[in-house]
Amino acid sequence: MNSAPIVLIEDDTDDKEILEMILQDLGIRNSLIWFSNGHDAYEYLKETTEQPFLILSDVNLPGMTGVEFKKKVDEHPTLSKKCIPFVLYSTSVDKKTVEDAYTKMTVQGFFKKNSGYDDIKKTIRIIHEYWTYCQHPNSC
Repeated sequence: MNSAPIVLIEDDTDDKEILEMILQDLGIRNSLIWFSNGHDAYEYLKETTEQPFLILSDVNLPGMTGVEFKKKVDEHPTLSKKCIPFVLYSTSVDKKTVEDAYTKMTVQGFFKKNSGYDDIKKTIRIIHEYWTYCQHPNSC
């Protein structure tokens, strides 16, 4: 199992705390590196030598949206080659944003953030299991 960290970009501290509880409940041992905005996450990714397991980003963030953040990562010559799985996870789901996510950048998933703990837990379990077993440049 890949024990690399999960990078969470989420400005809502309650959602961050719920995700921490869910990771613990599911027995997921990946550490969580949390950023409340895309700018700080981008700077971290440029500086770190660590290869994150996954980036889980909200869409609506202060400063730059999750979509803008992903575009910036894709345009960076080094970060784009890291092939870090990128999943958008948001309460704001509209057709245009979803279409843009898949056609204007390279997101690997877009999930609606549900309000019930069990639904959120199920979604996180599915995302984590998928990327645990998926073959991609960082898993070989």
